Amino acid sequence: MLFNPLYYQLKPFLPWRIRLASRRALAARQRARFADTWPINETAGAPPEGWPGWPEGKKFSVVLTHDVEGPTGLERCRKLMQFEMDLGFRSSFNFIPEAEYSVLKTLRYDLAANGFEVGVHDLRHDGKLFRSRAAFKPQASRINHYLREWKAVGFRSGFMLRNLDWIHHLDIEYDTSTFDTDPFEPQPEGVGTVFPFCVANANGGSYVELPYTLAQDSTLFIYLQERTPQIWKQKLDWIARHGGMVLLNTHPDYMAFDGSGRSSREYPVAHYREFLEYLNAHYRGSFWPALPREVAAYCKQHSSLKRVSRKRICMLSYSAYESDNRVMRYAEALAARGDTVDVLALQAKPEQPRSEELAGVHLSRIQKRIGKNEKGKISYLFRLLKFCFVASLRLSGRHFVQPYDLIHVHNIPDFLVFAAWLPKLTGAKVILDVHDIVPEFYASKFNAVENGLLFKSLRTVERCSASFAHHVIVSNHLWHQKLVTRSVSTSKSSVFLNHVDLQVFVPHRRTRNDGKLIIIFPGGLHWHQGVDIAIRAFAQVSNQLPKAEFHIYGQGSARNELIALVASFGLEQKVRFFENVPLTEIAEVIANADIGVVPKRADSFGNEAYSTKILEFMSQGIPVIASRTKIDTFYFNDDIVSFFRSGDAEDLAQKILAVARDSGLRDSLVRNAREYVVRNNWQTKKQDYLQLVDSLSASTERNGHISLPASRPAVIKEEAADVALTP
Repeated sequence: MLFNPLYYQLKPFLPWRIRLASRRALAARQRARFADTWPINETAGAPPEGWPGWPEGKKFSVVLTHDVEGPTGLERCRKLMQFEMDLGFRSSFNFIPEAEYSVLKTLRYDLAANGFEVGVHDLRHDGKLFRSRAAFKPQASRINHYLREWKAVGFRSGFMLRNLDWIHHLDIEYDTSTFDTDPFEPQPEGVGTVFPFCVANANGGSYVELPYTLAQDSTLFIYLQERTPQIWKQKLDWIARHGGMVLLNTHPDYMAFDGSGRSSREYPVAHYREFLEYLNAHYRGSFWPALPREVAAYCKQHSSLKRVSRKRICMLSYSAYESDNRVMRYAEALAARGDTVDVLALQAKPEQPRSEELAGVHLSRIQKRIGKNEKGKISYLFRLLKFCFVASLRLSGRHFVQPYDLIHVHNIPDFLVFAAWLPKLTGAKVILDVHDIVPEFYASKFNAVENGLLFKSLRTVERCSASFAHHVIVSNHLWHQKLVTRSVSTSKSSVFLNHVDLQVFVPHRRTRNDGKLIIIFPGGLHWHQGVDIAIRAFAQVSNQLPKAEFHIYGQGSARNELIALVASFGLEQKVRFFENVPLTEIAEVIANADIGVVPKRADSFGNEAYSTKILEFMSQGIPVIASRTKIDTFYFNDDIVSFFRSGDAEDLAQKILAVARDSGLRDSLVRNAREYVVRNNWQTKKQDYLQLVDSLSASTERNGHISLPASRPAVIKEEAADVALTP
């Protein structure tokens, strides 16, 4: 369920039965949709780095909390307090300071006197606390007043709405407004852990975040209409095995203490009793029964648990995320340091889910790209416009729910950047990442005339898109020089090459021992890639290398023509076509090949398009034969890559024979390439990108001044990364 401020405006006027029916219908759909990650998200069980374990060697902890939402809940607090004391437990009661009930001092004192804790639950519980930072600050002052008056150190927001950065305005030791997994909440993104962690800011302040890890009672018994606490028990057993924190949030408002039957608003308190008795019967003595403030105090002692509160970032890419290493690299780097990262991309295959979480990145596939035909100008433009429109709606809706700090837009097309109009209007920063320069790409793809009317129009769109963005990233130095002359200033642009990610392209051992010689090309099957040249070259050497095969991985507008070309040579048994392979699997495929070819045409768009494939081949220890293009000779030399004359199939054939037959040449190319990859990989460049993101995001509070990493020189000579390159 997405947070809709209009709903909270209308909520007081909507009949309870209508609200309940709609929530139950939505909950049923969400339960089916997120069956793989709720009630248990397997990835949440991993302890954080530096986790010291629980006090006194306990296997896990148990934290009980209650949110009191109305007068009925308030009346039942003492009953619930006595109920838990009889079973040997203590808990925390969170009260709404400015609600329709008054929290009596005597109740707070009685709770404290009996070893319970009192916390602050929102301010008015109206869904408006996090509408804007400007509106949040005065409300934070009111909340701090109640924290002091009640001698409370903990906070939980209403409806679990949250912005962990803003919560630093509260004078608290801990917050409990998050969860490990809960798709039923207005902000359904979980923190993905069943362990507490510290949230620090740049000023040195911090608080402890305690995510609830069992389903709320209202979700379980009111909306999903469960008849037993079995889901609680199941999750308890799982957390106990992983040594995490069992944190349960219940509401006395919904607990029927008088033994009455089930109603639409209540559930028998016997469900809660059954759970606590199960906990005692199966785990007595092995868990730490703690109040939230005790867990917070314990975590504060361990600085290794601190996690900096960072950013909410969304990426837009008209590509299949799992096949786009540039987008994956950025997204995973941000998610790994604690940022919330959403990606809106294409669905490449029907069996792929529309939404899933990959390596901490929340991926939404918002448009299908199945059986595509993008050879026609109109059909290609229509697909781009459709994606831009859908992305704009989805992005604006999410930003309205919880604002993003930064939007990173990947071209093609350049005008996709305008999908970020609402986030930019409300303060988010926007990056335009130029993977390919569109006018030249268009001219190559559709054989258009450069400097024609349409070409000039695309340059105008490029210039307007660059102007709209706060910063422009360009994928190589040649294109950066070109864009600076026509579309963007040096001060608001920088270069980030498609460096290979050695965490993805971990060197693999060769597992194939069939005696074949495999030549490989993975990538887009478009005219400028020159795969037809490689096929013609292979036809010339096929008889001289009888055990050789040419393996082609990928899709593209030229695929059918290439298949026909292979048939014309009668090479169907030796030139094989494969579908795209996910980025996480292609490294192993490359490692089992013998020669990698990059046959781009130098008289086309490919002349200045940097090829990631070269570094991917290098990372897996296979020699590279590449076309002598302007861009590749800009970064590489003949000691690293075996170059052939671009467009010359005969010269490529000779280079294939030389590399295949000369083991000394192969070994030299592989050795020199490995050394190059050690100096130039994503691990050595990642910090520059993170610095750029932080500089842009912080610029609002520094009057727009942005400190950016300097652009790299053309040939990069840097210290070796601390990365092992042996399989």
